[in-house]
Amino acid sequence: MAKEHSQNVTSAREGKTVYIGSDWKTIHWNTSDGAVENATIRAGYEITEHTIDKYGQFLLPSDIEVNTRWTNNGMSDDEVIEHYHAHGECEQFYSEIKSDMDVERLPTGKFATNELALELTILAYNILRMIGQETIGRRTSKAKSKVRRRRLRTVIGNMILMACHVTRHARQLRMGLGRRNPWR
Repeated sequence: MAKEHSQNVTSAREGKTVYIGSDWKTIHWNTSDGAVENATIRAGYEITEHTIDKYGQFLLPSDIEVNTRWTNNGMSDDEVIEHYHAHGECEQFYSEIKSDMDVERLPTGKFATNELALELTILAYNILRMIGQETIGRRTSKAKSKVRRRRLRTVIGNMILMACHVTRHARQLRMGLGRRNPWR
């Protein structure tokens, strides 16, 4: 059935077929005054059929995975799916704010105080992200793979909490970061 209705059929490897397409659906709802409203939105789908798993084992019956996205934007089906798959990176940002910056709970029950705390958190978060982005591509400790971004925990641990030796000599303060420290 998906073969007849899909606009885009791809085979990533033997035994894995991906069907991508969309359909327009009209939805109805009742307003508070009792009137019936209608709207037409697009339901995009991505159907993945596995007949052979990644180890070469044949599957009987086939393993079928269906993902649907309801949208009203003008993007193509492939762009909608790409944006949906990228939402995991946004979840990482929220996780960093909550865990790495320890903003699990707001400080008080007062709205104005919490607003100020969130504004300061966002300011600190953006500064730490800029520091982390500036370190990408520089000579640091060896990475196992190409780094696209650094987690806040790494930036705080390696750059903000960097050990140093402070020396007072001849009416001057000197800070030594160590010659072997790759983050200096």
